[in-house]
Amino acid sequence: MNNLSDRVSYLKGLAEGLKLDTEKSEGKLIEKILEVLTDITAEIASIRNDHDDLSSYVEAIDNDLSDLEDTLLEDDDFDDEDGEDEQEDDSVVEYTCPHCGEEMTFEVDSFDFDEDYLCPNCHQPLFPETPDDEEE
Repeated sequence: MNNLSDRVSYLKGLAEGLKLDTEKSEGKLIEKILEVLTDITAEIASIRNDHDDLSSYVEAIDNDLSDLEDTLLEDDDFDDEDGEDEQEDDSVVEYTCPHCGEEMTFEVDSFDFDEDYLCPNCHQPLFPETPDDEEE
């Protein structure tokens, strides 16, 4: 902002140095233009101050909201219709491929124990049959 104010002050100094006759229309015009520039500079300074205040206020609100979200979402438990506590993550199981180490998740509700699941990375069976499984 100082740059704009400095430039307007410089123009005022130039006008004074020229010793313009403010009784003539050209001198009067330049004098009024400089007055308007001074008013515009002051208004811009005021707007910038207001903007800085609003930015600080919005940042404070954002921080408060973040703290509130952290507080409200801190507990992963929730009450279901029966009033029992359930973990939100109970519906998803994480599994690591025994062949390549690729990590993946499965939804418990849609998991089919009869299906042969293949790793999306190495395309090997995720749940290979063991000798104990074959005897049953």
